[in-house]
Amino acid sequence: MKIYTKTGDSGTTALFGGTRVKKYNLRIESYGTVDELNSYIGLIKDQEISNNIKTALLRIQNELFTLGAMLATPPEKETLKSGKERLNIPKVDLNSIQFLENEIDIMDKELPQMTHFILPGGHQAVSFCHIARCVCRRAERLSVELNDQETINNDIIKYLNRLSDYLFTLARKLSKDLSVEEIKWIPEKQ
Repeated sequence: MKIYTKTGDSGTTALFGGTRVKKYNLRIESYGTVDELNSYIGLIKDQEISNNIKTALLRIQNELFTLGAMLATPPEKETLKSGKERLNIPKVDLNSIQFLENEIDIMDKELPQMTHFILPGGHQAVSFCHIARCVCRRAERLSVELNDQETINNDIIKYLNRLSDYLFTLARKLSKDLSVEEIKWIPEKQ
């Protein structure tokens, strides 16, 4: 597989199924942001964290690749003329969302109740979680906008919403595991 094809030199790229669009197309922005998110999750996974969390993050990275492929497939190209599904891979679905919810619930049982907003930071691993959470929220916003223009699988939006919750909870869990104090946001009175 050759790394450079030169087909994008004119500022266009191909979606799954062959349709060519500008590289700033909302569909490209959506799955490009999911790819950026996946890179940040790789950065979290490379930290000194538990193997259980690394295993969960690896699953999430694989699901994000799938989610990106789902976003890269326009609705009119989802099935072949024969009626067979063009994207022949397991989709991100309610089971994927349930996995995130279960992981959140497991982590949340170990954490003190939140009484304030929490400022990002305290440790590099925690900060990476917050950056990934913000990128995830951007991917979600772009996917919602894309869905307003052309329908996408609603599980994509649900998954990204739940993943940002997972990343926030993971930041709190890593703060606890790494003995880092969570800094509460308490607005100063003027």
